[in-house]
Amino acid sequence: MSKRSEGPEGRNPSPCAALAAELGRYASDPHGWVLYAFPWGEPGSELSSYPGPDKWQEDILKDIGRRLSRDSREGVSEGAIIREATASGHGIGKSTLVAWLILWAVSTFEDTRGVVTANTEKQLLTKTWPELAKWFNLCWFARGVPAARRGLFEISASAIQSSDQKHQKTWRIDQVPWNERNTEAFAGLHNKGKRILLVFDEASAIPDVIWEVSEGALTDEGTEIIWCVFGNPTRNRGRFKDCFAGQHAGRWVSRQIDSRTCAITNKEQIQQWVEDYGEDSDFLKVRVRGVFPSLSARQFISVTDVDAAFGRHLRRDQYDFAPKILSVDPAWEGDDELVIGLRQGLAFTILRTIPKNDNDIDIANIIARLEDDEKADAVFIDAGYGTGIVSAGRTFGRTWQLVWFAGASVDPGCANKRAEMWKLMRDWLKAGGAIPKDSVLYNDLIGPETVARVDGKIQIEPKDAMKKRGLRSPNRADCLAISFAYPVSARRSQPPRAAFALTEYDPLERD
Repeated sequence: MSKRSEGPEGRNPSPCAALAAELGRYASDPHGWVLYAFPWGEPGSELSSYPGPDKWQEDILKDIGRRLSRDSREGVSEGAIIREATASGHGIGKSTLVAWLILWAVSTFEDTRGVVTANTEKQLLTKTWPELAKWFNLCWFARGVPAARRGLFEISASAIQSSDQKHQKTWRIDQVPWNERNTEAFAGLHNKGKRILLVFDEASAIPDVIWEVSEGALTDEGTEIIWCVFGNPTRNRGRFKDCFAGQHAGRWVSRQIDSRTCAITNKEQIQQWVEDYGEDSDFLKVRVRGVFPSLSARQFISVTDVDAAFGRHLRRDQYDFAPKILSVDPAWEGDDELVIGLRQGLAFTILRTIPKNDNDIDIANIIARLEDDEKADAVFIDAGYGTGIVSAGRTFGRTWQLVWFAGASVDPGCANKRAEMWKLMRDWLKAGGAIPKDSVLYNDLIGPETVARVDGKIQIEPKDAMKKRGLRSPNRADCLAISFAYPVSARRSQPPRAAFALTEYDPLERD
């Protein structure tokens, strides 16, 4: 192991050096350090009535210690990667545990570096960092050296760092508000051969891009890396949720803490919530049980409804009486895809997904062939990037209809056409709609949130706002939504179709 906090060497070690050596004994024992560092049960102290950490806090501290000690015995202590994820209800002492982890990490390993972030800068400034300052002032190393009240470390509005000027840039943990447009603080978190602490407070609202960039710190060889994430499970998708059930779950030790099991929570208030909202309500899941909700706070379509529709087996011939609607959502920008789908009654199918293609004639040919093959009764195309496609179609006799997402809604409760279509799509899902087993479509449907409006009308989060949250553009869900743009009647007979445009390129040709 690289140098633990052993303090300056010399014949006559200073009080700080002696204290540093004492603290270094707990380099692989955060639980022991917490018991040692604070005046638990001491008469007259703020902790006079507390024997130690709450059970859930103790479990996490001990688990980190066990894993550090195990790796040390196995000779890989300098390459440990520890990931701890905790979802919980309110009032259990998350910020307190964050403060302990910061103080333990920085005081027991020389030249520890770290970053602490939260869902908002306000959370950092008004909750996370004040809690750290409180425990810093209670800690033995801050108040146990009368000759130098700063002791080994000093705390500022944005960092805790070594008091030794030679180490102030290399032995520190900073609080850094996240910014998806400026991720250097997370990408640059490297500390080869030593210790890194990365903490996400209220992690459910931290965008996926910050998680992805932060993973770059995990590449340092021979480094002790501890990544802890905490939060109320306010959103049922994203990287925080994936720590518990998703593609990343196997890498994390995850816990879901019910506020009722914690010593410091207000049990009377919680019982009132149970009576008012019910045990299985999303309100209680998020605020008490530490369980991810069926519908996030601003989420428009619930996981429950999409789960029910996902892979539901419906034969399209059950809906021969219903019109066939071909819908097209053109590629928006960057790595977006063009999506063509078909809905008939309660059944929806994705017919094509095509990388962004600027040749409108080629795309128009594909749509025309699918229209004829499927004997579609109507073709609706998003006007945002589909005007050229529709113009190309008109040159060979197609009567496709443009759909303006920002246009007026016929539903007075919706802010625009897009909100109207998404509302109709949500109702269709609740009525028994069936979607293919397509994970991209699944995530597209549950991804968008609503935008709060003074007039109370429904407005769906725009695509660029979703991208800022680290989510992809919901092209496949928008493709399904477009099929609800206008009423359509099934044709009794199909009129003759015009020929395709003349082109040497065959977009459906197989290699």
